Amino acid sequence: MPGPRIDRTHDQRLRCWVPGAMGHQDFPVQNLPMCSFIAAGRSRAGVLIGDFVLGLECLGATLGDDDADLRPVFAARNLDRFVALPSHRRARVRALISDYLTSDPGPTAKQALFASDEVKFTVPATVTDFSDFFAGIHHALTAGRFFRPEEPLLPNYKHVPIAYHGRSSSVVASGHPVRRPSGQVAAHGATAPEWRASRRLDFELELAFWISGGNPLGEPIPIAEAGDKLVGVGLLNDWSARDIQSWETKPLGPFLGKSFLTTVSPAIVTAEALAPFRAPQPARDAGDPAPLPYLFDPADQDAGAFDIQLEVALASQAMRERGEEPAVLTRSSGLDLYWTVAQMIAHHSSNGCNLRAGDVFGSGTVSGAAPDGHGSLLEHTGGGRSPIELPNGESRLFLEDGDEVILRGWCKRDGFARIGLGEARGIIFA
Repeated sequence: MPGPRIDRTHDQRLRCWVPGAMGHQDFPVQNLPMCSFIAAGRSRAGVLIGDFVLGLECLGATLGDDDADLRPVFAARNLDRFVALPSHRRARVRALISDYLTSDPGPTAKQALFASDEVKFTVPATVTDFSDFFAGIHHALTAGRFFRPEEPLLPNYKHVPIAYHGRSSSVVASGHPVRRPSGQVAAHGATAPEWRASRRLDFELELAFWISGGNPLGEPIPIAEAGDKLVGVGLLNDWSARDIQSWETKPLGPFLGKSFLTTVSPAIVTAEALAPFRAPQPARDAGDPAPLPYLFDPADQDAGAFDIQLEVALASQAMRERGEEPAVLTRSSGLDLYWTVAQMIAHHSSNGCNLRAGDVFGSGTVSGAAPDGHGSLLEHTGGGRSPIELPNGESRLFLEDGDEVILRGWCKRDGFARIGLGEARGIIFA
């Protein structure tokens, strides 16, 4: 499985001239997550470094003839050109940025440096298509027990990376407000619906996989090459209106209960940055079927998973008004996924579907096996039957107006700098 290797850009001894970047818990110089933002009236491509964002246009003048093909990437207004690069050129972009930030800055360098809290972040690149997988097996089991206690997992689950096709048009960057959707809702056991606002609005903790694509229509991507198509990873909240979803899902799957909004974190932590945090795909349970040959690659099984720690926190309007810390509801890991991203890519393209630069795959809800790993309120509340208690005495079955949901992610490993995925936030309003 081709993939990024650990190199000099990961050295924890690297020193950076940006104030506060050394030892930053999310965005040290060993991370270099790519982003798009608006500052001083202009849209720009950038890189997060400490509590700042560096506009990439400042690097254009430093490029030699061998890197002339990258000048449009650094001058671009978003990451569309970057996500379309082949993997070896994306690695070169990372090396150039690392060298720039660890060398003496030129006289104009600080003019391209903006405080992160003074810019507006946008979705990193144009989302060409959005497919949401169902690879979180603990979520699938827990949710399945609510609806099919005798058969929580359908027979195909362990054979095929299941997904549905979502809406790219409603993928938004962290901080975008979340309007409570309305739709057709039917009471339990009813055969006719009513139209009203959702009363069972939920979050889903997911990873966003940004894909470079590039396979011609009709040509699958072999599993041994699929990992090379991963540009990077972010956070994704697959907001879900459970009451709308439950009425509409049969027979074709989710539609309006999902498509009203999807929130992504504002940066792409590149596959290169994540090289130290790759891990073996967890072994399947005894008796589970082996993946079919088009989904199996020994190298992918050895290093195709990502050891990413994940967390969900909730801050009610009352908590924010009193200055109280958000309540942590969930802790899980990227190792809780049943399928690797390479398997998702190989399967998605296996029928000849052409993937494109800027495609986003949702991982599916990343829940852990323990109760504190539940990646949705659906799981936390036993299907909406038992409310959870917040530290300030409030309770929740599902999300209420004014609630803010915060997804966080990070990676740690001895001998390497900790790096973060940042946050994906959204506040509910009517």
